[in-house]
This record gives sequence, C-alpha cells and structure tokens, in this order.
Amino acid sequence: MTVVASVLALYVVYLLRTPISWMLIAVFVAVATAGPVNLLSRRLPRGAAIAVVYLGIVLAPIAIGAVLIPPAVEQGVKLAKNLPDYVDDLNQTFQDNERLNELNEKYDLTTKLDDAANNLVSNLGSAPSALADIGSTLVSSIFALVTILVMSMFMVSRGRTWRDAALSYRPPHQAERIRRASDHIATAVASYVGGALAQATIAGAAAFLMLVILGVPSPLPLAVIILLLDLIPLVGATLGAVIVGVVTAFVDFPTITIIWTIFAIVYQQFENYVIQPRIQSRAVKLDPFIVVIAAIFGGTLLGIIGALLSIPTAAAIQIALREYMDYRREYGEGAPV
Repeated sequence: MTVVASVLALYVVYLLRTPISWMLIAVFVAVATAGPVNLLSRRLPRGAAIAVVYLGIVLAPIAIGAVLIPPAVEQGVKLAKNLPDYVDDLNQTFQDNERLNELNEKYDLTTKLDDAANNLVSNLGSAPSALADIGSTLVSSIFALVTILVMSMFMVSRGRTWRDAALSYRPPHQAERIRRASDHIATAVASYVGGALAQATIAGAAAFLMLVILGVPSPLPLAVIILLLDLIPLVGATLGAVIVGVVTAFVDFPTITIIWTIFAIVYQQFENYVIQPRIQSRAVKLDPFIVVIAAIFGGTLLGIIGALLSIPTAAAIQIALREYMDYRREYGEGAPV
C-alpha cells in the first residue's frame, strides 16, 4: 500500500507539474517583492504598497516590449529583403580574394548562402501563420504570468499570517528557529534580486554609452538586450555581448566589432571583480563552485527560469541547513525535528 500510494502521489505531482512550477515561481516573486512592499508600507497602506509594486512588475515587460519589438521587426524585415544583396557582395568579395575563391570552389559556400537567402525571402509569405503561432504562445504566457502574479500577491499579503499560524503548532524554540531562518531567506532572496537588477542596469547603461559613442544604430534596444541577458548567471553577459557583436559586424566590420569586443571583455572583468562583489557581498554568500553547480542544475531542470532561480535557491538551502545545524548543536543530538 505504501508503494502504491507513493507511485500515485508521484503521478499526481507529474500531472500537476505546470501549476506546481507556477506556485514555486510565485513564492520566489513574493519573497523578492516583500522588501519593496515593506519599504513602501512605511508611507502607504499595505494594500496600496502591494498595488504599486505589482503595477511596476506589469509595466516593466510592456515597456521592454515597446523598446525591443518595433526595431526588431523593422530590422528583421530589412535584413530579409536585403539579404540577397549581401550575398552578392559576399560573392564579389570571394571572387576578388584568391584564397577565399579557393574555399568557395571547394565547399560551394556562396551557392548555399544564395539558396538560404532566396528561401528566407520566399518564406516571408508564411509570416502570418508564424505570427498566429506566436500569438497563441503569447496568450498562454500571459495567462501563466497573471496566475503567478495573483498567487504571489496573496502570498505577500497573507504570507506572514500563514507562517505564524503554522508555527503556532510547533514548540516555541522550534518556531523561533524556523521564523528566523525564513526571515533570513527572505532577506537573502530580496537582496540577491535587487543586486542582480542593479548589476544588470549598470551593464545596460555602460553598453548604451559605448554603442552611442560607436554610432551603432538602435543603441537603446541593444542595451536592453544586454540588461536582460546580464540577469542570467554565468553566461548571460557573454551571450549579450556576442549578440551585440554580431550586430556591429553589419555596421562597420571589423573596426567597430573589434572595439566592442575589447570593451565587452574589459567590462566583464570589471563587473566580475569590482561591481558584482560589491553589490552581492551582503546578499548571498556562496562559494563560486556552488554558484556554478547551482546554475547548471537549475538551467538543466527549468531552462532560463531555473538558472535565474538557482542561486537564491542555493542560498536558501544554505541558510536552512545552517540554522538546522545550529539548532542541533544547541539542543543536542536528541533535538526534536
């Protein structure tokens, strides 16, 4: 009976994996927003503070979409229409260079690029169906986002009440330990989120200034891309720099691309050794090896969302284990669990 019940329970969890993942993300959002809500609650009623914070959360992706979508669509259509001309220019370059011409004759590169360009232009007619699929996915994502935000709002407004009600059934010394651990976890997660946003904002601002100096078109959307990708641990900053580097190749190759590459390398070193330690030193104190392992595990399990949640989750586990070990040392090996 135990085995059957366990199998059935795991099967139910598997069927409910989507809402369970939404609930876990809602817990993270609630913990991350608790700090700003508590800060605003000093000047506003708590309900109004929650409304202001969550209004900002809703408006943020709308503003990001307003910055990114129009230039992305415009440049994408422009690239698709001008791609055959680019291929023709590349053909001329291959013909003018003896070494490149030999490679072209050996691997037939220009013919393959020409076919790809023609296919891309011909596929523009199927754009409406692709947009319909994107619209369907967008509606599903909006529904998930609204559900997560609603759940997290309930958690922010009633979370402490629920916790205190549950702890009332535990012995006082246990309740105090759990309460202290949960407060430390909430502080660590909120500090990590705030620090990550500050670090990404600095990266986006620095990229914007450099792109303006270099004269790269659409510097604001590219800076927003850098800002968003910088939130991803370990690989986000590098990925953003590569994407912008590809864009610079169409502006003035290789001069601007080389300058951007040098800037990206120097700034990432500055961020890793100066900005990040100063911002995150009071947030999550994790060994770099644990950070790497947590990011890999989180990314493997849940993709980008998992990578974003991995480090604060590792910090929460570390705090919980530390409080538990302190509790065991204080009350001995026979301490009730």
